[in-house]
Amino acid sequence: MSIWTRIADAIAALTQGEGLSAIFERLRTPPERSVGFTIAVIALGAKMAKADGTVTRDEVMAFRQIFTIPDSELDNAARVFNLARRDVAGFEIYAARIAGMFETGHEALSDLLEGLFYIAVADGSFHPAEDAFLARVAEIFGFDEVQYRRLRSRLVAGQSPDPHDVLGVEPGTAPEDIRRAWRQLVRDNHPDRLLARGLPEEAVKMAEQRLIRINRAYEQIGGRAA
Repeated sequence: MSIWTRIADAIAALTQGEGLSAIFERLRTPPERSVGFTIAVIALGAKMAKADGTVTRDEVMAFRQIFTIPDSELDNAARVFNLARRDVAGFEIYAARIAGMFETGHEALSDLLEGLFYIAVADGSFHPAEDAFLARVAEIFGFDEVQYRRLRSRLVAGQSPDPHDVLGVEPGTAPEDIRRAWRQLVRDNHPDRLLARGLPEEAVKMAEQRLIRINRAYEQIGGRAA
């Protein structure tokens, strides 16, 4: 059974009058978490689209690069998107329900936030309303301002990411500690680790570009430190 069929089944199980945000209470454990994660990216992406008032083709294509959506399943994905846009519940309620599926600061929440950044900047710009939206989502997910700034610096077009931010180390960190941080990030972003923390196979694509950035950052400061 494809993840999109499971998503359709989860939506069909909603009782009349329930908003889409209610679905996350039922998707707390694997393999249901992968369904919840996918719905979360679509739903928060829909709410974010309302933040800057537009939905561009580039943003839609960015989502399809994160998740492989067969043409036969586009209607199911569109249904989730439209349900979220029409739901009277605000995005903060969605973010809180999603955060409740995981422990505070869980890596899967960072993955989700990164996916939203990827969609937000797909049209070549980063609207202040999108920045405010994502900062608030990050806060609800349990990330502090420094963690949010680091994530934004890595992902927003037009910003040259500081390699220290990418690796999560401070300038002047000892070479052996830089290497330790780099190796941990490489392990954390292995496809098997991502699947284990509840991401669907489709979302593992996000880790490919992340690993490129991690290795590039290590070459920049790891090589200098050596």
